Amino acid sequence: MTSHQLQPTVLNPLHTARRLANDFAATAIERDARGGTPKAERDALRASGLLGLSIPLQYGGLGASWSEVLTIVREFAKADSSIAHVFGFHHLMLATVRLFGQPAQWQPWLEQTARKQWFWGNALNPLDTRTVAVQYEGWREFSGKKSFCSGALDSQMLIASALDERSGKLLIGAVPTARSGITLGHDWDNIGQRQTDSGSTTFERVRVEENELLLDPGPLSTPFACLRPLLAQLLFAHVFLGIAEGAFEEARTYTLTETRPWHRSGVERASDDPYILAHYGEFWLGLESARLLAGRAADLLDAAWRKEHALTGDERAQVALAVAAAKVATTRVGLEVSSKLFEVTGARATHAALRLDRYWRNLRTQTLHDPVDYKVRELGEWALRQQAPTPSFYS
Repeated sequence: MTSHQLQPTVLNPLHTARRLANDFAATAIERDARGGTPKAERDALRASGLLGLSIPLQYGGLGASWSEVLTIVREFAKADSSIAHVFGFHHLMLATVRLFGQPAQWQPWLEQTARKQWFWGNALNPLDTRTVAVQYEGWREFSGKKSFCSGALDSQMLIASALDERSGKLLIGAVPTARSGITLGHDWDNIGQRQTDSGSTTFERVRVEENELLLDPGPLSTPFACLRPLLAQLLFAHVFLGIAEGAFEEARTYTLTETRPWHRSGVERASDDPYILAHYGEFWLGLESARLLAGRAADLLDAAWRKEHALTGDERAQVALAVAAAKVATTRVGLEVSSKLFEVTGARATHAALRLDRYWRNLRTQTLHDPVDYKVRELGEWALRQQAPTPSFYS
């Protein structure tokens, strides 16, 4: 199944997502200017049932494949990439407990999430090592601070990490956001992705029970567990692709209805200008290539996910290469379309009320999550030396 196809369900997730995306688009410009938490939009996601999209049917969810989830992430990103980001991260957190923990842990969490439409947030950030875990009998105490905690505000559950005080081992747990000692910072004010709430989380002697720690099999411990970073990277690729498609469509509408031809072009309509046509041709070529690569990567991820613990390291490596290619392609076309859209719309398109720069700001902010140059390097190592990417939280 490709990333643009969805199996029919009772709820019809894609239809629901497109309806929501239209609503999100209507207020996206205003909310981009305001920043903060998109509370009404998050509540609309809760009411829609889509927070259970990736949860298997037997636990009360909709049983969607990752291709289906990523298709909806992309639909949201066309309208509002902040919403796409937190929605995608919610499902990434649900995948995290399934990949790193045991069914006895994650089955109740999935059931309650589907029943109560819980939102999951992120406070993992393995590169931020300021949070330390102290061991006690049957529980750990997390103390410290985490940055880039996307979707933590207005969530019911958090995926959090800390370094064991003695061993330095990374520990990951799932805890209620409202637990005593957890403070969420309202300190995200970046140029893009302005409603992802990707600020800080502070842990002050937070009690984490042993059965809340994802120790078996644990982080990145098996080829199957190592699908987690690939899902994260492919999630980003679909956000980037959605931003690029949204920018393309808004630019196209503006060019057809508002853009004036340059006086030396010799044409009466901007849509007949040969240079504008050339730009749109380049946009389309890049988008089509990115769509194919993203769809192929999603198909491979789904196939790998179905193998579960039978997945081999070599099979996981092929998914990693496909995801890396999709990430590079969507980054490149997204930056090209979002920055060059003004060349096909003209000077009047820079009017502040249009905020057409939001596409570039959102994409530029999100693409800095991890350097895309390292994805190109991974592809080069494979192309030249047949060296597969080494599993990490970013590859």
